[in-house]
Amino acid sequence: MAEHKQGTMDITVQEKTYAGFISFVARSCVALILFAVFMAVFAI
Repeated sequence: MAEHKQGTMDITVQEKTYAGFISFVARSCVALILFAVFMAVFAI
C-alpha cells in the first residue's frame, strides 16, 4: 500500500465545489428572506 503524505493531494476540484455550495446556500437564504418579507408586506 502506498504511503500517504499530508498535503500532497490536489484538492482544487473539492475547493471549487465547496465554494459553489456555499454560494448557493447564501443566495438561497437571501432569496428566502426576501420572499418572506414580500409575503409579510403584501399578504392579505
